[in-house]
Amino acid sequence: MTPRGRMAGIGAFTLASALLLSACGGSGSSDEGDSTAAAEGDSTGVVSISSGEPQNPLTPGMTNEVYGGLVVKNIYSGLVYYDADGNVQNEVAESIESDDNVNWTITIQDGWTFSDGTPVTAQSFVDAWKYVANLDNAQNQQYFFNGFAGFSFEEPSDIAVEVVDETTFTAELAQPASDFRLWLGYSAFNPMPEAFFEDPEGFGSEPIGNGPYELESWENDSLITLVPREGYEGPRQPANGGLEMVAYVEEDTAYNDMLDGNLDVLPNVPSSAFATFEDELGERAVNQPAAVIQVVNVPEWLPEFQGEAGVMRRQAISMAIDRDTITETLYSGSRTPASDFTSPVIAGFSDDIPGSEILDYDPEGAAEMWEQAEEMDPIGDYTLQIASNADSDHQDWIDAACNTIRTDLGIGCEFAPYTTFDEFLNARDDESVEGIFRGGWQADWPSMSNFLGPIYGTGAGSNDMNYSNEEFDALLAEAAAAEDEATAVELYKQAQEILFQDVPGIPLWYQNATGGYAETVENVEFGWDSDPILYQITKE
Repeated sequence: MTPRGRMAGIGAFTLASALLLSACGGSGSSDEGDSTAAAEGDSTGVVSISSGEPQNPLTPGMTNEVYGGLVVKNIYSGLVYYDADGNVQNEVAESIESDDNVNWTITIQDGWTFSDGTPVTAQSFVDAWKYVANLDNAQNQQYFFNGFAGFSFEEPSDIAVEVVDETTFTAELAQPASDFRLWLGYSAFNPMPEAFFEDPEGFGSEPIGNGPYELESWENDSLITLVPREGYEGPRQPANGGLEMVAYVEEDTAYNDMLDGNLDVLPNVPSSAFATFEDELGERAVNQPAAVIQVVNVPEWLPEFQGEAGVMRRQAISMAIDRDTITETLYSGSRTPASDFTSPVIAGFSDDIPGSEILDYDPEGAAEMWEQAEEMDPIGDYTLQIASNADSDHQDWIDAACNTIRTDLGIGCEFAPYTTFDEFLNARDDESVEGIFRGGWQADWPSMSNFLGPIYGTGAGSNDMNYSNEEFDALLAEAAAAEDEATAVELYKQAQEILFQDVPGIPLWYQNATGGYAETVENVEFGWDSDPILYQITKE
């Protein structure tokens, strides 16, 4: 979603035919392996995780960044969920079926409840989806419903989802989407209880969910505590006594706490430890490919980046960033220089899309490009600001990028810090950021479409740059309706060609899941999206 992680993310691109990490098959039953693992490892210890302060209320319609997303993932349950490999498994759903990939019939299992004891019904899904999709409700996750019949970015809308009975509802899409089941594991499609609609604003601080955990307390900028929820009978059975999500200002502090046994799980290793963490942690070190990309986003409202000269400046900045040196020197190979806008772990990835040469370090070409832009539309003495939050480990790479940008382009360049993650997000969202800004995307579901539509689609919830290109939007829509994966892949590649021409964002590198855990816990596994799978962790 979005931040690293869903950028609203930290979070989608046109709801196009999502291309799986591995085939997800039909509407299969829930994965028995998860439940078995949890049952065998039952423990009572409370697991602590390094995290931060959520930006938004803890509701499926508003949460689109990584800190809030990890909470929402564990206090709500959707129709399906993604296992560690990114495969779709049923959770609340009994079946999800269609004869034409447009009109879908969804049947949920009977007996599910929310944490307030009220039942989860077909109405719970229909009301939640209609609420999030409606422009009047100003939900961050509205964009994810743009594939439904009746959806509108321009005016209040009523998407085509209807209740049939207590456990059955239907959904009509605007065009065929064979991968519809894949969308439904994302949090925007979670159900909501009646209590939410009685007080939408107050609900987010005391959420009522249907997931494996429930919120016990939320101490702002400090600690979020989740406890196993009585009455949860789904496949993600908690194997521990609860979760404590600790808000850290410094990732180095979190890392040292983990080494000392005062923190159980660290989702992100600080750059200062990249060269040593695998030796220090041994088998407890995590370094694996994940569906995460880091970019620098270019706001459309900055005059120096508008028009033909503005595009040339974007390209020049990209060519002045030495990705190979940064990823090897700062990250000890735990990052891979980007060659597209998606991720190598996603089916359909390509490293030779026309235009991607602007991601190669080319000091002479960068200087020439900047000079041509100046001749066309001079801005004179200029200092580039690269904004990010200072409570995570980003200044080192920004300083490194600025060093080559200053040398190669002959301009100023400096880090523009915001004290906390949520402060940075708020400045980005109200367009008070004066320069270009860091963006990270942690995929919501394993697909090329999810790396394109939610960030660069017109009006998308994570399109923080206000970018819009009708041809790009049309290609994503065409890919969504493609009859086969090969056709969709080619359309996504064409869409990326447009991104390389317009450069609304500058891809930097693909990010491995680099984390670790203390000797205090067992059964720790990080998923396809780089998140630790918290419910299966055991602690005595």
